Amino acid sequence: MRLLFITGTVLLCSAATGQYHFDFNQNCEEAYRRIIILQPESGRSLIKEEKLRNPQNLVPVLLESYIDFFYLFFNEDPELYSNFKKVQPERQTLIDKGPDSSPYKLFAKSILHLHWASVQMKFGNNWDAGWNFRRAYILNRENIKKFPDFLPSVVPMGALEIAIGAVPDGYKWVVGLLGVKGDIFSGMQKLESFIASHHKDAELFRNEAIFYFLYLKFYIQNDKQGVLNYIRNHKLDLINNHLFAYLAANLSINAQQSAQAGVIIRNRNRSSEYLQTPVWDLEYGYVRLYHLQPDAAVYLERFINNFKGNFYLKDALQKLSWHYYLQGDLQKAREYRKMIGEKGMAITEADKQALKDASSDKWPNKLLLQVRLLNDGGYLREALGRLHGKSVHDFETIEEKLEFSYRVGRIYDDLGRGKDAIQYYEYVASLGENRKEYYAARAALQLGYIFELQKDKDKARYWFQRCLAMKNHDYKNSIDARARAGLARLEALN
Repeated sequence: MRLLFITGTVLLCSAATGQYHFDFNQNCEEAYRRIIILQPESGRSLIKEEKLRNPQNLVPVLLESYIDFFYLFFNEDPELYSNFKKVQPERQTLIDKGPDSSPYKLFAKSILHLHWASVQMKFGNNWDAGWNFRRAYILNRENIKKFPDFLPSVVPMGALEIAIGAVPDGYKWVVGLLGVKGDIFSGMQKLESFIASHHKDAELFRNEAIFYFLYLKFYIQNDKQGVLNYIRNHKLDLINNHLFAYLAANLSINAQQSAQAGVIIRNRNRSSEYLQTPVWDLEYGYVRLYHLQPDAAVYLERFINNFKGNFYLKDALQKLSWHYYLQGDLQKAREYRKMIGEKGMAITEADKQALKDASSDKWPNKLLLQVRLLNDGGYLREALGRLHGKSVHDFETIEEKLEFSYRVGRIYDDLGRGKDAIQYYEYVASLGENRKEYYAARAALQLGYIFELQKDKDKARYWFQRCLAMKNHDYKNSIDARARAGLARLEALN
């Protein structure tokens, strides 16, 4: 009888362990931590161990999607993409075998769709990406309803709500067609509350949530200095966490603090355990170009030669053509300009603008181009010094008059001299609102920011709305998204 009982117990345990399940155990947690700091192969080794030890555990399936996602997000390798298209549906099928009683089932399914959507966007498949974003949204919503105390679902849901809420007017019909709803402030609150939580379920995914939160706070809420302060005050690891290092470097460049970005890039841990990506060369190439340094070409050319993808490739080629143009090597400048039409895809607005500029025989005014690059890099005094003694009358074309006035206004604005910037911005907005250049729309946007900062809601609203009313100009989608976010912030204050 005793032997029969022992035999039965063993059989029951074998049956239990033979069922698919989700066990985010210590081994899987450590694998995830390594993956999220961009040590994918180290994480993969732990996943292999887990599969041998616990073959019915479905968490490794989710973690392998993270690994592929990061490789594709940074390197855009077409061969890996072809494989990803095959294995991602297989992963979904495996996840479907998990128990409905686990909150990780719908969570994992939503993350797989989110990874798939993000990768599809990288490869220009925006329509398919939209449907996968929709699926991720619906699965998260369902999981939150079914398991309201399962905090990890808040991370993708918050990010999705923000992204949907910030969709430009020109694409609102797509959001309506997909049947999803978004709210920027609701999404930000979700992420912020998750990050602040001390619940054990929040600990593991906190760094991923911080990445989404800061990236979206920077671009959607326009709180650039607030984001950089957060990185500094919370002492985020910018040396051993390459995801945070990339975030901080990229946002520093886009916040006109390229010197600080250079420090971050140079100081990161250079161990071979980290994901190797040409993106670091692109970022450092920008850093050097924005201070007009002659070695900028070294990094930009290395990126172009090693990068297998499309995002920002045309932009990098444009930057190289500008570099050689300013160096006086017109032959190389023309060579790289010609390559803009031959390499990469016009997916991002920067790439679209590079392609558009390359179709023209005109070259930028050298002085204004130098000022633009210095201003973009945060070298404001140097940029302003180059314009000393100049006025709008020193430039012949309307385009150059607009750019000169915009550059002066922008430098004053970035120096904290908003009152001095206003007159230049207003001139640009009036003179250029019916032209294709982006200067007028961006000037209107900056005026909205200035009056928002001054807490003059009526004037801020007027300029954000006027910005949105300008049609058919360069960078319209990204500028409109920021103007809409500005209006949403004003509405939240009522």
